[in-house]
Amino acid sequence: MRASRIAGTLAHRLGVLVFVVFALFPLFWLLKVSLTPNDLMYSEGVRLWPSRVSLEHFRFVLENSNFPLFFRNSLIVSLSTAAIVTVIAALGGYAFSRFRFRGKLVVTGLLLVTQMFPLVMLIAPIFRMMSTLGLTNSLSGLVIVYTAFNVPFAIFLMQSFFDAIPRDLEEAAEIDGASRFRAFREIIVPLTLPGMAATLGFVFTAAWSELLFALMLVSKADASTFPVGLLSFVSKFGVDFGQMMAAGVLALIPAVLFFLLIQRFLVAGLTAGAVKG
Repeated sequence: MRASRIAGTLAHRLGVLVFVVFALFPLFWLLKVSLTPNDLMYSEGVRLWPSRVSLEHFRFVLENSNFPLFFRNSLIVSLSTAAIVTVIAALGGYAFSRFRFRGKLVVTGLLLVTQMFPLVMLIAPIFRMMSTLGLTNSLSGLVIVYTAFNVPFAIFLMQSFFDAIPRDLEEAAEIDGASRFRAFREIIVPLTLPGMAATLGFVFTAAWSELLFALMLVSKADASTFPVGLLSFVSKFGVDFGQMMAAGVLALIPAVLFFLLIQRFLVAGLTAGAVKG
């Protein structure tokens, strides 16, 4: 029995190790190609690590390309979208969780229906609408579109966190003389910070990596985001993989830093509801 337990533990750890290697290998290869000099890119063949590393690709991306501009645009759009969606989702999720109102089921159904349509179907009408409003080739236009597409899911996500909070806490606060808004601000919001962090992280990631609408709604370089900017390394003569991978590595930095900042709340939010009591 002890031998079978040890074998099971080893098999489990081996499986976890295989999964981790499988998940991290693309990131490793991204870093490896970004550090490989141009003269060794194809001459050395397939190797796990180049015989010589160089920062020439990073230097080119930062000094001789528009990547810093694309990077700034993505940061503005992603942070703005994440902040706006989280506020709307917190208010909407609280309303769906705590209030009964006429047409609630209809509104819920409409929010669900918005998640059923393929994005490709909506490109033409959205482009026409944004063009009529003069919001193409602008960061504000992207923020509006990203907000509209992320709000429904974010509302349902936040509603699940509010549903897990006992109503007795608000009732006790109201008995002590607090208004509903004060009870929401001082009692409910602190308890739902993990949920807000989870929503913030989800929306930030979705906006940071979105390509389809960024490509269709923006045609000027000064308003392009970094997913569109990566296409600038692709020409009709070939693909500059070294520079593209270097840009990809740099694009990972803000996402990693963002998740490190909210990690404590994010872990709590993702595991909320796993246990009772």
